[in-house]
Amino acid sequence: MLNTFNRDDPLGTALLTHVGRAFVTEAVLRVGADNNLRCVSHVDVPAAELFGPPGSPGRTYARYVDQGGRVEAIWFTNTTNPWVKVWSVSPQRPLTSRPVVAPYNYPFSDNVPEVVSDLAERLLAGEWALTPTFGQLQYTVAATGLTATLSADLWGRSKNLLLYVKPTTLRETANGYAVHTSRASIQRVIHEFAVYHERSVAAYQARGLYPVTGQVEIRVAGVDRAADSGVPGAAPPALSAARPRADHPDWDVVVWFDVLTFPTAPGAHAFYREMEQFFFATYQGYAAVRAEWSKGWGYTTGAAWADVPFVTGTVPDSYRQGPDPTWDQAVDVLNMFDPHRVFTNPFLDMLLA
Repeated sequence: MLNTFNRDDPLGTALLTHVGRAFVTEAVLRVGADNNLRCVSHVDVPAAELFGPPGSPGRTYARYVDQGGRVEAIWFTNTTNPWVKVWSVSPQRPLTSRPVVAPYNYPFSDNVPEVVSDLAERLLAGEWALTPTFGQLQYTVAATGLTATLSADLWGRSKNLLLYVKPTTLRETANGYAVHTSRASIQRVIHEFAVYHERSVAAYQARGLYPVTGQVEIRVAGVDRAADSGVPGAAPPALSAARPRADHPDWDVVVWFDVLTFPTAPGAHAFYREMEQFFFATYQGYAAVRAEWSKGWGYTTGAAWADVPFVTGTVPDSYRQGPDPTWDQAVDVLNMFDPHRVFTNPFLDMLLA
């Protein structure tokens, strides 16, 4: 049966964030007016300053958000200075910005240099103690690459500044979590994570384990407000990790965390499991957490998406909080439109039971 859903159809909200339990043949997208953006990179801000306690002076993550509006931090393992990108709306090109007319403007990141791939091979061959050197090398490649390619200050159409990850980028696995909070609490959320992460990495390395070979990535975005679609009567996607909580209108931002590593790094799954427990134990009261669908979650000490209580309890419950729970209704809608369970698999049967 082929059905068409408009943006204001309440049944369609179960499909707007697609979890694989249906087959979507076509989607018509609404887009706003494009803006020219400026992206300035910084590689000289210490992590202790960027991720410092809330209210700290200096170049904090929250201060960059206030100044620019969109920020990403890439914190290579065992390094002190993250790579910070700050995007801002800029109708006219600033004098110091280099104009770009195409996306993918960080070739040193899109195409793995031989010196990086050679060291990666040694790690994957079992020389995991070289992980700190690997992190420092990746930072050096980024810092020198920004200068060599004149990419530290770019300006152009939004797609040319926001598309920067190619299939040739170093392939790693990642976990992912979305922390809902207020804009005023961004720095607190990030600081608490940074303190935990540094301590956890140090504790593992003291045991001779290097579970994080890649980097931490931190981004901040708004919640998924239906009003932004411009369609009267529209509702937020039922299963979006960025779906707002009606009981917390003050939670107007989502802080996205990813930690990347090689899948075979010893101790990685146990490390991810402990981090997952940290997220859901720490961000309560002033914040709340949902898993990022496209990343790893539900960790046991041996695999992702394998912790049955997390998959069948914690994840669904994160959509059942507040006065507008959506999980069970969305599951009912998906079952209604596929009663013979054509579009499913054993994992989805467990998740969407």
